[in-house]
Amino acid sequence: MKKNMQLGIIGLPMVGKTTIYELLTGNKEGKLTAGKTNTAMARIPDARVDFLSSLFNPRRTTYAQLEVVDIPGLVPGEGKSASVFLDAVRKADALLHVVRAFEDEINGEINPLGDFETLNYELLLADLDLIEKRIERINANKKKNQMLKELALLEKLKKALEEEKPLSSVELDEEETAIIQNYQFLTTKPMLVCLNVDEKVLSGSDYKDREKIISLLNHKHIPVVEVSAHLEKEISELSEEEKEIFMQEMGLTEPGIVKIARSMYARLGLISFFTVGEDEVKAWTIEKGTTAKKAAGKIHSDIERGFIRAEVIDYQALYELKSIAAVKEKGLFRLEGKDYIVKDGDIIHFRFNV
Repeated sequence: MKKNMQLGIIGLPMVGKTTIYELLTGNKEGKLTAGKTNTAMARIPDARVDFLSSLFNPRRTTYAQLEVVDIPGLVPGEGKSASVFLDAVRKADALLHVVRAFEDEINGEINPLGDFETLNYELLLADLDLIEKRIERINANKKKNQMLKELALLEKLKKALEEEKPLSSVELDEEETAIIQNYQFLTTKPMLVCLNVDEKVLSGSDYKDREKIISLLNHKHIPVVEVSAHLEKEISELSEEEKEIFMQEMGLTEPGIVKIARSMYARLGLISFFTVGEDEVKAWTIEKGTTAKKAAGKIHSDIERGFIRAEVIDYQALYELKSIAAVKEKGLFRLEGKDYIVKDGDIIHFRFNV
């Protein structure tokens, strides 16, 4: 896995992308300059880290993080805008699509369903263009007979795109997956949709096509979060005490931006394991299915190289028993080998020798 997984925030102009970016990253300085991207790290809120920190009272507490990129809004039909947009999207591992569901004087009536489909159509067209150019090159190649499997697969993918289906909806076998792994397709990227709503919606009001767009996203298996970026910005500027009172008055259990952060982490197929102690409580980011030995390498290559055993405690066991000594007394402390698949929430101490 590369050093940082990257989430690209996309959308049409004036939908609240930059506000969401600033809230996620705590970066309130970097307003976008025309045609440029902003990049910063976003902390992933985690109540488990909060608990472990209160239990061990470490000198430092470190949450999991993701790299977030605010990609300039796409202006359909403008070549330069589309080029900058598509280049930035290709580099992202997953996409947070911000869709406007609030009224404003500049942009007028809202159309979340149409806006979502407009941008998605641009992603489809970009993938279709890439496939058509590759098919053209294969057909012109003297060694075409050696690439017939790739050609057949590309024709299959082209058909799906022409039916306005994203490539993520096409079932591929192992060989087909291997053939396209170096392509930078856009419609295969995991997506999360943020509907940026008026704050009155959070109190029970509705907006145009609300049921239609949520139903469409559910049908496409795309997670969706409704957030009022304007309200979230107000909340972020309050003291902790004021924040709690304000959220109670609004009937909110947690800021919507927290839901976005957690959802995008999960959408990328990421989990956290923890290391604990008086020096530091830290959440480490790994992909689901990572072995103990590979997870050790996230901390330091020497630990992976000299891996002996992983001492593992389930988070829930420590949460309930409140001390490592009590966990050991109950026999809930385990030694695992290099091929152990790390689970979300595992608390691990690695034994190693180099």
